Amino acid sequence: MPVAPLVAAVTLVALLLTGCGGRATTHHKPGTSHQEATGSSGTLLAARDEGGHRLRELPAADAPTVRAEALPDSEGGWNVHLTVERFRFTPESTGGAALPGRGHARLLVDGRETARLYGPWGYVPPGAHTLTVRLHADDHTVWAVAGAPVQATVSLGGSPSASAPPSPRPTEPGRTVSLTITGTTVQPPPSRIELKKGERLTLRVTSDRADTLHVHGYDRELPLSPGTPATLTLTADRTGLFEVETHESGLVLTQLVVR
Repeated sequence: MPVAPLVAAVTLVALLLTGCGGRATTHHKPGTSHQEATGSSGTLLAARDEGGHRLRELPAADAPTVRAEALPDSEGGWNVHLTVERFRFTPESTGGAALPGRGHARLLVDGRETARLYGPWGYVPPGAHTLTVRLHADDHTVWAVAGAPVQATVSLGGSPSASAPPSPRPTEPGRTVSLTITGTTVQPPPSRIELKKGERLTLRVTSDRADTLHVHGYDRELPLSPGTPATLTLTADRTGLFEVETHESGLVLTQLVVR
């Protein structure tokens, strides 16, 4: 065989081999979807949300949280503001692997997905009744805790042009939870308190040392004096997962799940 055709043939074979074994041109492996893109964070569940996105489970202590506020826009509709914890918006890596504390939010208006948010502000047009904000990872899976999506829901009033946000639902009868701190032990052991939106909760805490109780997401604090029961009452008007901890000792006392 002449030299030139032989070189061309060898080059072609090399290119073919490179194409078969080289780096993939997509952000996920061939044969996998966005929802199944590689990423070691959390546990990929079989459950899916309304849009078909699979849930990615994280321990409550590592999971992000979100709360939403809807403010009337002067030209109609609602301006939505998100407050997140253990989370940041990463539009530059959307479509990549799921990494903890990264991703974007999706807006569901009256149960239907309408938009994505890559920052803390968004807009909802007039006529909407219920807004749900849900946190997604970069691979489009839904961050979840205890099998439920990490999200917040806001009821929108019938008149977006009003000068004040819609009033919360009537407060439901409350309940009291007593917690005792001895050294690094919490009794009863840390667990989750399930609450309905609008329900009132009273935390009665007795500590053997001076400390400060903090309810994340609600920005409520309570000084604790050694051996003296202290009481904090709040209305669960924000949906999501919120930790209750002590500042000095860094103990997680319980978690509030508001739906």
